[in-house]
Amino acid sequence: MGWGIPTRPPATSTPSRVQALYELCKRTFPSPSSVAASSSPSSPPPDHAIGAISSLMDTITPVDVGLRDDNLEDGRGFGFFESNFLKNSARVARWAQPITYLHVYECDAFSIGIFCLPTSAVIPLHDHPGMTVLSKLLYGSMHVKSYDWVEPAVLANGKPVKLGKLHTDDVLNAPCPTAVLYPQSGGNMHCFTSVKSCAVLDVIAPPYSESSGRVCTYFHDYPFSSFSAGQAKVVHGPDNYAWLEALNVPVNINMRPGTYTGPTIQEHLP
Repeated sequence: MGWGIPTRPPATSTPSRVQALYELCKRTFPSPSSVAASSSPSSPPPDHAIGAISSLMDTITPVDVGLRDDNLEDGRGFGFFESNFLKNSARVARWAQPITYLHVYECDAFSIGIFCLPTSAVIPLHDHPGMTVLSKLLYGSMHVKSYDWVEPAVLANGKPVKLGKLHTDDVLNAPCPTAVLYPQSGGNMHCFTSVKSCAVLDVIAPPYSESSGRVCTYFHDYPFSSFSAGQAKVVHGPDNYAWLEALNVPVNINMRPGTYTGPTIQEHLP
């Protein structure tokens, strides 16, 4: 059995950890519209502010967000991102495992949500342009692989690929510390593969927004030996680098919306 099926916790007069997370994010992440007049991109909040959110997320358990001990392995998903991408049967079969997304809260400054992945489900390699993301593994086990761009940019000779430096390539087991990625560091491009049924609580600031230019791009990674870097030199060994190719077609991920049944967030109106 594995955590996964939502259940509503009993009412309590004490503010929930989810409410506390909302309050802290509200104080930490400014609305993009409030910094729109700036000619330079907004910087992530200071380390102590991100550390406070991370420390709070470290205390959040599955029960705090309305998840109980049941098995989601038999659930059926649907194509959340419709496409005919990657018809290779082995890869499609693996990606076809249903992933459930539980929407908790979203405004123009940040979003809070939970991804529930059955065993062997995959969220492919993708980026978070201009975003700060905090991810807390609530239960289960998950392989994470992530990259950051090499700066200054290194392009392969005659190929539409760009060099990335490996940040993480490891299996995480709950409980473990909250992971944080930033616009240009911390593994901004990552992919998840569930080793065991698992769930990830995400805070994304600011959220994806096509109108604001924050569009999710998916990538394929190739070993460093696949292409020539010309005169560029790698200082930590070729195994710590990969060539990343942006995929210009939609990626087929079977994802279904679920119903969040944890504590309701009480919004504070301006």
